Amino acid sequence: MLKDRYEIRMAGMGGQGLILAGIILAEAATIFDGKNAVQSQSYGPESRGGASRSEVIISPEDIEIDYPKVTNPDLLLVMSREAMERYGEEVKSDGLIVMDSTYVQPPENPSVKIISIPISEVTKEKFGKIIFSNIVALGVIVELTKIVSKDSLEKAVLKRVPRGTEELNRSALELGYNLAIEKNL
Repeated sequence: MLKDRYEIRMAGMGGQGLILAGIILAEAATIFDGKNAVQSQSYGPESRGGASRSEVIISPEDIEIDYPKVTNPDLLLVMSREAMERYGEEVKSDGLIVMDSTYVQPPENPSVKIISIPISEVTKEKFGKIIFSNIVALGVIVELTKIVSKDSLEKAVLKRVPRGTEELNRSALELGYNLAIEKNL
């Protein structure tokens, strides 16, 4: 059951699609699952390679979100070393860090649970490019948290992705679900 407020921060580098991932997750929650959600974003002046962050807060439909910024994430997705260094200590003590081990090494003495998955590497192996890593990451997040339904996530993804890429994006979601299941056993 969803508690009053679930905070998610997705952080990495510009060009990884994290802003789009945050928008998709918020739309899955609000449009398709009937929950409350807010999404915010921040990125450096560079179009690719600079810092990028997307934040999503989700609450049940009967609970308003009174502050639209993530303060202590329940879940942190990190897709760059810099993101881990900057945000790794802000996760709630009972929270979770999902790390793209393609780019990020786990800290020696983590204070929270960390699930390390080579999201970008596996995405490149499967699709020949890493452009679907954000969708794979969404599959991982939703499989681990159940914060939105898989059906809602798929609908939100298909609403946002370019026409002609629907089947590839469905496959990317499935890959994410399966990676999470393998790592969370």
